[in-house]
Amino acid sequence: MDIALLGGTGDIGQGLALRWADDTNHTIIIGSRKAQKAANKAEEYEAELASRGHDDPSIAGLVNEAAAARADVVVAAVPAYHLTDTIDAVADELDDTTLVSPAVGMQRDEDGFHYNRPGAGSVTQLAANAAPDDTPVVGAFHNLAAGRLANLDADLDWDTIVVGNDTDAKDTVCELAEGIEGLRALDGGPLANAAEIEGLTPLLINVARHNDGLHDLGVKFQ
Repeated sequence: MDIALLGGTGDIGQGLALRWADDTNHTIIIGSRKAQKAANKAEEYEAELASRGHDDPSIAGLVNEAAAARADVVVAAVPAYHLTDTIDAVADELDDTTLVSPAVGMQRDEDGFHYNRPGAGSVTQLAANAAPDDTPVVGAFHNLAAGRLANLDADLDWDTIVVGNDTDAKDTVCELAEGIEGLRALDGGPLANAAEIEGLTPLLINVARHNDGLHDLGVKFQ
């Protein structure tokens, strides 16, 4: 499968790109608003994979629109405040491509991080509102600690909750998620449930900040 990571030069994009490239045979395409930035990051990821014994790793780096045009699945791995602009920029390239949103809106004050719920109900719903009508939107990968995800020497033992209204698209994203070693996908129901999942992320950050040894928290349901 061809997976484009728009904003794949950032922290969550880097982690997903490296994990999929390390653990699966999917084709990884790094997207950015600037083609050269995407190409440079793709080369950086290739070098890391080569250092780990991958023979001739191949990761493409393209401007976002070109990355989306080549993909079966597009992950909008950008901050919440760039999400709708990013989707608008690639909308003509999406068609029936599955669009995945891991973005979470947060605010920070002296007490810590807090979920910033948008008027649409969730950031995932914002993505769905911005996407073309025939593009299925799935929320996933919201609660992953990006630093640990990008550290290929670190073992994972996390769950990611996947929400969406299109069953086939949700199944595709669950399959992609479970291609990453140590990651389990759980069905969280329809897209209307995204806010509850997104709201876990600031909680995890706050707990990690206040407790020694819990720097890279994720979630695991048992």
